Amino acid sequence: MAASRRGSWPPRGSVPPVRVAALYDVHGNLPALEAVLAEAGRERVDLVVAGGDVVWGPRPSECLRLLREARAAFVRGNCEREVAERCDEAAAWCADRLDDEERVFVASLPLAERREGVLFCHATPRSDSEVVTVLSPDERVRAAFGGVGERLVVCGHTHRQYDRRVDGVRVVNAGSVGLPYEGRSGAFWALVAGDVDLRCTAYDVERAAADAEASGFPAADVFSAALRGPRPADDVAAEFEARAGA
Repeated sequence: MAASRRGSWPPRGSVPPVRVAALYDVHGNLPALEAVLAEAGRERVDLVVAGGDVVWGPRPSECLRLLREARAAFVRGNCEREVAERCDEAAAWCADRLDDEERVFVASLPLAERREGVLFCHATPRSDSEVVTVLSPDERVRAAFGGVGERLVVCGHTHRQYDRRVDGVRVVNAGSVGLPYEGRSGAFWALVAGDVDLRCTAYDVERAAADAEASGFPAADVFSAALRGPRPADDVAAEFEARAGA
């Protein structure tokens, strides 16, 4: 069963022709992705958008394959770039789990996708790693999103859902399917379908943590600990903010 909370885009009388499941920050968590795709199927979505950071985690190839089978539209996350560049041990491990075609695919993903009047990006339209959180001042949100032509931007990267407006632009963070920083467990995503519905889908978190530990993923201990013991959401957001201001 999915919990939800609703916003107010688009204006009354304007209904987009498609129902979009925005799935961000999967991080190779196959059990979480399977649960969300099942939920999205029950919602009869027309399009899945994979909003970046799919392939850093315990099951990178399996998650990538499942999303491609769902005919998802992809945008690049910082982790796709880092895996393609093999920038550290964990990224190189993930790259080694992809075949040659998958590595080429990951390396060629766009920074943003425009669908049905909505801009989908991983972090911001100008960067796959820029930090904007629920705590960010309006000035930073304005600088990151104020120049876009769309009235709705769906993003991720900081692993926590939010819904805010600056200068007529609505910015929605879809949250993280595979590694949320919400202070509670679940797989977090967004349904864009005549409005924005922020979702949390329950799944077997212990199974996902055990799967990470069995995978050989170099960061499995940190990954599984984050799944089993979610940290307070505001603490994590404050850490992101401190990093952004450093």
